Amino acid sequence: MRESFQVELDRLADDLARMARLASEMMSHASEAIQQADLALAELVISKDDEMDALHDDVEQRCVNLLALQAPVAADLRTVVSAMHAVADLNRMGDLAQHIAKIARLKHPTVTVPGPVRPVFARMGLLAAELAASAAEAIDKRDPLGGERLDAADDEVDALRRQLFQILFDEDWAHGVEPAVDAALIGRYYERFADHAVAIARLVGYRVTGQLPAEHHA
Repeated sequence: MRESFQVELDRLADDLARMARLASEMMSHASEAIQQADLALAELVISKDDEMDALHDDVEQRCVNLLALQAPVAADLRTVVSAMHAVADLNRMGDLAQHIAKIARLKHPTVTVPGPVRPVFARMGLLAAELAASAAEAIDKRDPLGGERLDAADDEVDALRRQLFQILFDEDWAHGVEPAVDAALIGRYYERFADHAVAIARLVGYRVTGQLPAEHHA
């Protein structure tokens, strides 16, 4: 019984890492779609959200079953609880990547990102995808310090969002209200995606050390 329970815990970790890698791939493609007005990539990201939702539902149900049938305690309980939180974060990351892709699809064939904000979004998209990949690595390696290492990249995403607003509110902005609103939304999606990736890495720390992660918001 104990051996089969541990196998299921390992399966949960593997599936969470798989979801994090999928989120990274979705965000990378969504970023390219928004930069290049690439409809095919946007549609690919949107279609991948079904896979993310299915993984979410499966992992969440397995966590519930483990809590109900196995009554885990101590470290095993932390593992299941952290998995339930992480799978919600990961599903939200998929949604956020899909939101960006949907903007690209809605505006196609127009390039949504005006020139002044293109470098900012290019960097934010790269960092967001890298953060998700790093979260997957933290899960794979059971790395309790993963969240701390992701903080610097997350801080850069936050700084880039502040830079974005400086551009949008500058008196020289000449691209109109609608592109500014789109840009503000996209920047918010990048920021939240990055925050969820860091939260996941911190949950790994909670699983390993028992120290509660910092509170985060959806």
